[in-house]
Amino acid sequence: QVNLVESGGGLVQAGGSLRLSCAATGNTFSIRTIGWFRQAPGKEREWVAIIEESGTTHYKDSVKGRFTISRDNTEDTVFLQMTSLKPEDTAVYYCKADLNRHPFVSWGQGTQVTVSS
Repeated sequence: QVNLVESGGGLVQAGGSLRLSCAATGNTFSIRTIGWFRQAPGKEREWVAIIEESGTTHYKDSVKGRFTISRDNTEDTVFLQMTSLKPEDTAVYYCKADLNRHPFVSWGQGTQVTVSS
């Protein structure tokens, strides 16, 4: 079992920055990929950024050049540095880990990011 706890959300003006953190506890050795997803009101949850076990990163087109995902393996924490934030980035941001054993997926509880225009 892997538990994920997100932090760092808040209210920021357009053009501002936020840094989200996702702290993993439990069987963290079972984590393969870990990433950030978001869900805006009335919309489906979508992926934002993913970091593979190898360190390879992937980004949704709309956040490329603005968001950076990184991983601190010594502290089992994943970060999402968000810059040049836009109102359309407003959403609840979730951390998700894909595991190499049951239950194979773990989600955090989410952290709210609100970008005002």
